[in-house]
Amino acid sequence: MHETEVATTVNGRQVRERVPTRLTLAEFLREKQGLRGTKVSCESQVCGTCTALLDGRPVSSCTVLAADADGAEVTTVEGLADGGELDPIQEAFVECTALQCGYCTPGFIMATKALLDRNPDPSREEIVHALEGNLCRCTGYLPIIEAVEQAAKRRAGTYTPEPRHVPATAHVDENGEPYRHVGRPAERVDARAKVTGAARYSIDVAHPDSLEAVVVRADRAHARVLEVGKKAALAVPGCVAVVSGEDLDGLYPRFGHMVPDHQILALDKVRYYGEPVALVIATSRHAAHDAAKLVDVVYEDLPAVLDAEAALRPGAPVVHEDTYSGDSVSQVKVTRSPDEPNVANTLTLGWGDVDAAFAEAHTVVETTTFHPALYAYAMEPYNAGARFTGDGCLEVVSTAQHPFMVIKDLARVFGLPHSRVRVDVPYIGGGYGSKSYTKIEPLVAAGAWYTGRAVKLDLSVEESVYTTRSDSATTTIRSAFTEDGTLLARDVDIVMDTGAYVDNSSTVLSKAVHRCFGAYAIPNLRVRGRIVYTNTVPASSYRALGAYQVNLAAETNMDQAADALGIGRDEIRARNLVRRGETFIRGKRPMDADLGADFAELVSLVRVEPREGVLQGAGFGVGANEGGSYPTSTAQVKMSPDGSALVLSGSTEMGQGSRSVLTQIAAEELGLDMGRVRVFQSDTAGTSFERTTGGSRTTTMTGLAVQRACADLVGKLRSMAADLWECPVEDVRRAGGEIVHRDGRREGYGPLIRKWYGGGGGEVTGHGVVRRAGELEQQPSFWEIGMVGVTVDIDPDTGVTTVDQLVTVADVGFALNPVGVEGQDLGAAAQGIGGALSEELIYEGEQIRNPNLVEYRVPRIGDAPRRFDSVIFERRDGTGPYGAKGVGEGARIPVGGAIAAAVQQATGVWPDSLPLTPERVWRMIRQGRDGR
Repeated sequence: MHETEVATTVNGRQVRERVPTRLTLAEFLREKQGLRGTKVSCESQVCGTCTALLDGRPVSSCTVLAADADGAEVTTVEGLADGGELDPIQEAFVECTALQCGYCTPGFIMATKALLDRNPDPSREEIVHALEGNLCRCTGYLPIIEAVEQAAKRRAGTYTPEPRHVPATAHVDENGEPYRHVGRPAERVDARAKVTGAARYSIDVAHPDSLEAVVVRADRAHARVLEVGKKAALAVPGCVAVVSGEDLDGLYPRFGHMVPDHQILALDKVRYYGEPVALVIATSRHAAHDAAKLVDVVYEDLPAVLDAEAALRPGAPVVHEDTYSGDSVSQVKVTRSPDEPNVANTLTLGWGDVDAAFAEAHTVVETTTFHPALYAYAMEPYNAGARFTGDGCLEVVSTAQHPFMVIKDLARVFGLPHSRVRVDVPYIGGGYGSKSYTKIEPLVAAGAWYTGRAVKLDLSVEESVYTTRSDSATTTIRSAFTEDGTLLARDVDIVMDTGAYVDNSSTVLSKAVHRCFGAYAIPNLRVRGRIVYTNTVPASSYRALGAYQVNLAAETNMDQAADALGIGRDEIRARNLVRRGETFIRGKRPMDADLGADFAELVSLVRVEPREGVLQGAGFGVGANEGGSYPTSTAQVKMSPDGSALVLSGSTEMGQGSRSVLTQIAAEELGLDMGRVRVFQSDTAGTSFERTTGGSRTTTMTGLAVQRACADLVGKLRSMAADLWECPVEDVRRAGGEIVHRDGRREGYGPLIRKWYGGGGGEVTGHGVVRRAGELEQQPSFWEIGMVGVTVDIDPDTGVTTVDQLVTVADVGFALNPVGVEGQDLGAAAQGIGGALSEELIYEGEQIRNPNLVEYRVPRIGDAPRRFDSVIFERRDGTGPYGAKGVGEGARIPVGGAIAAAVQQATGVWPDSLPLTPERVWRMIRQGRDGR
């Protein structure tokens, strides 16, 4: 291996070291200097997560060699804070909540420092231009722009703090006292760690003496595996092992929480281009890459089906001959038919007499739309590490959103009891559903099992694209209306492409079937939905799974019906929205939101601001989301002898702010300052069970478990005080952070615990359980509403479409942290804008044409809406703590349909698929001018 000497200054410290000539600056900083605040993601100079300063200039350290830093001065995010005091830029990012998952935050902070060093007072346009090379997938960018503007003022000494949200007067407890912590903005408890680079993600963590792994992937879509040649690879210096499917003898070689159809490594055949065929394990990542290139796989090609239409044709090649068996944690029934061997599941829903309703209708409107497959692009790519301990336990560090669900798959693979499998999840660099359930954990664990050593596997963005995507969907909706626009019936057919394996697509299908008709009262309904196996990347969850794919057709159909009937597009929605307390899906919870009032407020805020030289339009979108997932949550709250509290929760923190919200709840319920509460999450060996983190459920279901655990804890403290004071427990209550007797005696938590235990004290633990019972027996646990309005500007010469105004409505019952609610809605809608205007995975033959961030275009900072209005309705009508309902997915659902309607209004032509790229819109403009 060729080496060179690098003499540089890193954050003011002189460094001289010999390094491999091909070592990048990012690798040098992260692996040699331990400065893991510098992140890696795209590895192609697109995302900006790896931004560091080289002699004051921002550089992408993933594409700069360490040797290029010789003689230069390198500054990373760890070098900004001075003696524990945050830099003004870091302070501004904290104050503006300009972060969520935090993975991109160090890169933005370093790019901001470079900007303000050369331009102390930049305009918004100059900020956008300077940060165009940095991507954020969580925030929607507007808080980041605000943070840069504030940082400039902080540096200039002109910054004056202003309250962002004033608590509503209704935010009082049962005694009429204002809440101390909930219902008002609170600084994220993880913010300072994320702005300083101290936050650790799975990609930053490796077991001691870990080997590095690289995956050898199939270079064809459908083929039998005849041989995996390993000899040349094993001869590479540093290569320890090459593991293939034949080496997994003795293990259960598949995984899948719904259907165990997913091969860990290809066994008899590969089913999609990019499927793992072998795992190369070496002493370094570079050696593993070198060896992987030499693995020789011999195939026998088979005919492939590359889309759902082809897979449904009679006589089409069969992707899976086996129907599989095994335990499932799914609540969705899986049905396969020999008549359609590539249909992985079929679901139906309906009531009333649909055919009779259509016969009586004044107007019938039929709409067919196609929603393409998307890549969620969580900025931290998939990665995991695994080892087997001396006592035979499996320990995994992973990006998994649902660590307890991953345990089930791993236990089955290795024949272990659940208690001997540990999954530890640090901060997650974005998830959005794409890190739900099991992904690469069995693969890296198989490597550890085979070698007897700890193994780390870090995927690239391209490999992550070839790991999972969202389901594409073709949706046909026929709707029957009366003359005044009242819905009589809907008849819906949905075909979703699940790719080579089911993963979570049966749940995606179930959500699509239940959400395809929108938040409207429909007396007659017939829905059929199918997920179809194809020889493409497996599909799974993505934010608002199932809902956004079909909402495009549902909302476009409403707009087309309004136009056909000659009534307003807002009017037809208002007329058909489900009323508060109305049951609109049989057997489900009645509507718990006032949709009419919510929608009226939305309509009142949407306004086109006329500008010359552009085409303009406005659109609305409405959706209803079954929130809360399945209501199984537990929590523990432990109080130490000093009276501080530790919350143990199996939920994960991926940017949504769960750690902060759970801290707020515990502090409120115990009467403590937030600094006296710590939330410890997502290590299955040390936290309580949490079924999932998704479906906008953490604030509601996990929060409810924490609230109940606090009540249990307080009950035990009251009993302890009653024991010491020799009085009935009814004479004792909590007041603030003390236990108080009715005669005026009082004791702080810490002294009470120490006195009761004696000898320095012990600890007290409260337990909270949430299950499907009582108020949560009827599902969903709550309805999460999606309501957005948009206005767009279109360049008539290029077709470039920009969202000028975005309005979101969050009907959340109670906003525990209003800034967090606003951020979740903006972030969700921003992902919807990406899906509407630029994002789609494109297959060219058997492989994806754009499995990278150069050609797969996610929104940049310049794509952020110029105007943003966030409306939060709080009616205390949810099942969660203080009457809260979840947020985080709703605003994602209707954005595509709203933008499609706005573009149609501007061009005169209805789109039938997304995204509305400049070329497609340009053609629509020409078609509209031609009158076709």
